[in-house]
Amino acid sequence: MESIRASPLLPPIIALNAWTLVVEGWMFATRLPVYARLNLAEKNTLTREEINKIIPASVRWKAENFSNLFEQPTQFYAVAVVLAMAGGGKTDARLAWAYVAARVAHSLAHNTTNNITRRFGFYLISSGLVAALTGRAALLLAA
Repeated sequence: MESIRASPLLPPIIALNAWTLVVEGWMFATRLPVYARLNLAEKNTLTREEINKIIPASVRWKAENFSNLFEQPTQFYAVAVVLAMAGGGKTDARLAWAYVAARVAHSLAHNTTNNITRRFGFYLISSGLVAALTGRAALLLAA
């Protein structure tokens, strides 16, 4: 078995994690100026729901998307690591890169226009890809 360091599954894992950090930065870059302008630090009794009612939707989208990147992608991370450890190959890596591309596209749709139909399309694509990766991992482990 080749070294896990040589696995073609590792770069897409790191890429999605890096994208998550980009979205986090985007979230803070849009959120902090609004919080300062609205003096939210002084309104420390407000609930999240109350804050969400007074900040622009486009600011909320970034925080919502950042949270999304800790939902389904956790399945991707787990399955991709299993594939890397079990010797997944080029097909698995292509599927993993496609998954990363779908999640980036979902983030861009969410964080810019929040077009629900477009977002849902990217979500369905990413769901199908993580399902395919899960199936491939199960077959690899069963062999």
